[in-house]
Amino acid sequence: MAKETMKLVANNKKAYHDYFIEEKYEAGLVLHGTEVKSLRMGKCSIKEAYIRIEDGEVWVYGCHISPYEKGNIFNKDPLRPKKLLLHKGQIDKLFGQIKEKGYTLMPLQVYFSNGKAKIEIGLARGKKLYDKRNDIAKKDAKREAERDFKVRNLG
Repeated sequence: MAKETMKLVANNKKAYHDYFIEEKYEAGLVLHGTEVKSLRMGKCSIKEAYIRIEDGEVWVYGCHISPYEKGNIFNKDPLRPKKLLLHKGQIDKLFGQIKEKGYTLMPLQVYFSNGKAKIEIGLARGKKLYDKRNDIAKKDAKREAERDFKVRNLG
């Protein structure tokens, strides 16, 4: 079995801060020629992106792929909706789950896997303000404990 190569292009850290990620899925990304070249150069942002299921197809909106400098007339609109490739069973399952109250689909990261553009999407449930505060408090406590551990071992 060949070694799988993965090159990360864009990461959505805000999604982990604002949402509980219940499940993760890997989906293919339908792109046009110059978009792939721009993506290979790392010119992609998914901070404001969101995902919708329409007519049995999954689309990502707000995923900004900058126009390729040498692409001239072949460049597409940077914010155009991009189709995601998932199995029919996965789409039906996700559609059923996002009909439940409080669930949404979030793009988590864009990457190349074995030369193909992929996007990791997460089934997410929104966090309340007190959940976010709790996460920040845990992170601070962990950082403080690591700092104390480091000071004790150096001294």
